[in-house]
Amino acid sequence: MRLPEAPLRTTKYGLAPDGDGWFVLDARESRWRDDGPQLGFYADFEGKRRFPQIGVSLYVLYPGQPMSMYHRERHQEAFLVLQGECLLIVEGQERALRTWDFFHCPGGTAHTIVGAGEGPSVVFACGARGGARGYFYPADAVAGAHGAAADRDTDSPAEAYARFPASTRCRFREEWFDRDDA
Repeated sequence: MRLPEAPLRTTKYGLAPDGDGWFVLDARESRWRDDGPQLGFYADFEGKRRFPQIGVSLYVLYPGQPMSMYHRERHQEAFLVLQGECLLIVEGQERALRTWDFFHCPGGTAHTIVGAGEGPSVVFACGARGGARGYFYPADAVAGAHGAAADRDTDSPAEAYARFPASTRCRFREEWFDRDDA
């Protein structure tokens, strides 16, 4: 049986898959989300339905912008810095990341990544899906010093992100990527 190609739907903010099947989508043409001045931007490449087995996102973080609140969850994740510099906060420790650094995050590991350096960083993120996510947001002092921790321990994403505005859709911006091959 051959799997069909999913058509790409043109939206106000870029292309999105419209149905099941395989597809190829240039990240510059995908729909993006603007998480506000404190949390950066990302493309998740999904249409109306989420991918059932893995979550895949491409984040653009300016210096000081965390990609998420410091948290742990049941499922494993992986992160690859494609451009720029970041600060990994993992299990209460800081670790510098730069282009081509890879971070494997087993389920249950408290973590977040914060943009660092002089300009935007680009981070590829991938995580397993299925069943209850089991998020927990510890009020960690190290992450809190970077504006990336909940005010108190909570298992509620709504509470952990309460101080941030809701994300909005946006288009790709050329200044996000160094494009020597463009």
